[in-house]
Amino acid sequence: MTGERPADENVVAALEVDLHDTLKYSLLGPSLTKSGQDNVDQTKVSEIIYNASKGSKFFNHEEYRDKNLTQKIERILGKKKQLEKLDLASDRRKADDCIAELELARDLSQTLVHIDCDAFYAAVEELDRPELKDVPFSVGKGVLTTCNYHARKFGCRSGMAGFVAKKLCPQLIQLPLNFDKYTSKAQEVREIIVEYDPRFESASIDEAYLNITGYCEKHDISAEDAVQQLRREVHEKTKITISAGIAANAKLAKICSNQNKPNGQFLLPSDRNAIMAFMSDLPTRKVNGIGRVFERELDAVGVKTCGDIYAYRQYLSKLFGEKSFFFLMQCYLGLGRTNVQPAEEYERKSVGTESTFRDMNDPVELRDKLRATAEELEKDMLRTKFKGRTLVLKIKLHTYEVLTRQIIPPKAVYLKEDLYNFAVPMLAKLEQDFPGMRLRLMGLRCTHLVSMKKPDTMSFFGFKRKATGPLDTGGSVPSSPQKRKADALSTDEGQWEQWPDELLFEEAERQEREDELQELETLSQEIDKRRHHGKEVVPNPTPKKGAAEDPTEDEWWDCPICMRPQATDEKAFNGHIDLCLSRQTIKDAVQETGETPTTKPLKRPSTASEKGKNNRSGAGGDPKQKRLCFG
Repeated sequence: MTGERPADENVVAALEVDLHDTLKYSLLGPSLTKSGQDNVDQTKVSEIIYNASKGSKFFNHEEYRDKNLTQKIERILGKKKQLEKLDLASDRRKADDCIAELELARDLSQTLVHIDCDAFYAAVEELDRPELKDVPFSVGKGVLTTCNYHARKFGCRSGMAGFVAKKLCPQLIQLPLNFDKYTSKAQEVREIIVEYDPRFESASIDEAYLNITGYCEKHDISAEDAVQQLRREVHEKTKITISAGIAANAKLAKICSNQNKPNGQFLLPSDRNAIMAFMSDLPTRKVNGIGRVFERELDAVGVKTCGDIYAYRQYLSKLFGEKSFFFLMQCYLGLGRTNVQPAEEYERKSVGTESTFRDMNDPVELRDKLRATAEELEKDMLRTKFKGRTLVLKIKLHTYEVLTRQIIPPKAVYLKEDLYNFAVPMLAKLEQDFPGMRLRLMGLRCTHLVSMKKPDTMSFFGFKRKATGPLDTGGSVPSSPQKRKADALSTDEGQWEQWPDELLFEEAERQEREDELQELETLSQEIDKRRHHGKEVVPNPTPKKGAAEDPTEDEWWDCPICMRPQATDEKAFNGHIDLCLSRQTIKDAVQETGETPTTKPLKRPSTASEKGKNNRSGAGGDPKQKRLCFG
């Protein structure tokens, strides 16, 4: 008996080591793949984080999460073992058919660019304090939001607790956040990139997607030279550096922008063989949309690189679901979206705000926090111009358990008084269900949104709004997507675009990182009053170049009945529509169109920019006029 006990203890110890190996990897944080970490001893870093956090509530929570993920992976492996006994020829053919179909849709005609400002917050701080350029420092004290590259050599990275970073780099200087400063500098960058693509898509405060196909054709310049010129212009005017990836689609461009950071660029040729070779050896974690959890699940079944996806294609839909299967097939092929547009044009699902704080259980303090949260949400609702038909309260207990409650108010809400008054009963009910509850996070969110923007008359009549430039400029990218619907009446033919599935995976990964950052704050001696800067996307600036040569035309509203341009006076426009809708007017219009085709239609007044065009064209009629047809 005495001889067997050490053996049992060794087995238990071995199991504990295996379990905590995955936990240590998890504790490395969501920003493990950040540039500047290639030569860091991650084993040493993980040990420091592990020992520093051991015994804390955060550690216990992460240990619980890790055990759950391990159990989930065991179930996945058990299911895979059963599938290996079956004939999966039909699933293999299905995957091959999917690959063939996706190949037919491959678009190599566009040139997309992903730009990412290098260590943005830190770079902005260096402009005010040049002495920081040669020393390791970070921005954010409670939780690091950005580190300069000197600090990254020690293993410091965004999403790391401040005191843990101090253990890795004792000489680390930590600066407080200054969001106004970063937002102002970001706008300077945006005013430059808008000249290369007026409809660029902001991904965060310091990164964006551009389609420079048209720019390159217009200026007879190569993509590499255009991006080099853009990066040089940004550095000269803003004094910060950016890195860029150039590829045939947004997914590849995002991956490529990390290849030569900092202050570099990488071009992936728009050639199928080059793309397939590039993706073959690419670790799955390098793909935007695959976070730590999905990475571990894929790794467990044998998928370590995007090239491995093909060998396991017959299992993927049954193990991870159809959407994940389709996403992984695109990763294997190196496919992604080629459409780039202002972020506010995507469909919005909700508007919300939340904050993390030290444990709080006093009912008065909780209601004060709820009122403050309602005030913040009102600001967001006014900025994005939405009301919500559903109000959701989210809390996180001191045990890290997350609870949500929702209510459907009798009216759509957006004012702080209504948000607070309708949320208080939900909070009171939670206090009854969990006596003495202690909270460390509270949030409010409005869903089932109703637009407060001025109605679009053309959309009301079923006409698609012209896509000659950016659309309504009141939208933004919210924190938990998040993204964007103005009204239930909008359709695919309206002004709002559906959020691509590719972005669904990217947002899931982004939300995973955000949740982890909030949980890390409990390790800190100081809780940052973090706002959702970096997620808010303001409307694209107006391009400046060529303004004198091609002045913006006067704005006119086209009547949805007769299609004739009208002055932008709402009262007069409504009166004109009433006139057009009258029976006699319609009859006259039909007769005019059918019997007197040579009759000159009403022309709108010529703008200064059109007079020359009209004289040269020789066309007497307004090209906007269309023949009415009442079949």
